[in-house]
Amino acid sequence: MPAKPTQYEFGRLNLNYTVTSKRKLKKLVDEGVVGSWDDPRMPTISGMRRRGFTPASIRNFCDMVGVSRSDGVVDIAMLEHALRSDLNANAPRAMAVINPLKVVITNMADDHFEEITMESMPDISAEEPVSLLRQVPFTKEIFIDKEDFKEEYSKKFKKKFCPGKRIRMRNGYVLEATDFIKNDAGEVIQVNAIQVTTILGEDPADGVKPKGVVHWVSAAHGIEAELRVYGRLLNHEAPDRGGEDFMAHVNPDSLSVITAIVEPSLAQAAPETVFQFEREGYYVADRRDHTAAKPVFNLTIGLREDKSLTQ
Repeated sequence: MPAKPTQYEFGRLNLNYTVTSKRKLKKLVDEGVVGSWDDPRMPTISGMRRRGFTPASIRNFCDMVGVSRSDGVVDIAMLEHALRSDLNANAPRAMAVINPLKVVITNMADDHFEEITMESMPDISAEEPVSLLRQVPFTKEIFIDKEDFKEEYSKKFKKKFCPGKRIRMRNGYVLEATDFIKNDAGEVIQVNAIQVTTILGEDPADGVKPKGVVHWVSAAHGIEAELRVYGRLLNHEAPDRGGEDFMAHVNPDSLSVITAIVEPSLAQAAPETVFQFEREGYYVADRRDHTAAKPVFNLTIGLREDKSLTQ
């Protein structure tokens, strides 16, 4: 006699701050709340893929959650943790300056140009060491993030760049700020600095070490890139509980678009490649719009959990 068929039953996996009903997702598309079914804010396979989710992160998340016969709601922070863990181990590093502030190294030749060799991938496994190298141009004028400079020294911000203090450029030289220039609105638009060290990675000969390390991009060779910064599409933990209209909980600020200066190698990134922009977050080259002429990167996830999203 043929064996009796076996029936397996398992509950539906639900995430907070999310709706997964096809009817409700279709409404988001039809009413123009999102651009398409593969919008990076959508909890669809195509949307998650475009956002930068990796197959491994989703499998690891499913292993963490397990299988239950009853329906349940899982904290989306678990999915985000699985994603961060995978990307931290596997995403190549790169540098992008989101709020650029020009730094001019006054004791460096105007035509100075050198390529600094950097590791794109940290050695995370002693058994299988990985070290992908890239060349990053360094010039007399560079950009750092505005948040890394302060007009006056403060113990609260002792690792910031400020006049009379030193800081190390990532994989580069130690600089000391001398003064700065403001525009008519009182905003700092340029920092003047001197190069303190002449050998990459060395400490100053006078023993006065820099207080921190900042990322940077060459002003002459950096390229503009469009960054699409995504937040949660729905700002309620249970947007459709008890028959509520989930559309009332749509976050109107779930997408913002900014322009950043990125290192030139990122223009050649293949679509769907996820990078860790050092000190900024994980970003993926958009599968539709990213080109060498106009690089476009989507925020996959921040480097750490944003507590404001759960409050």
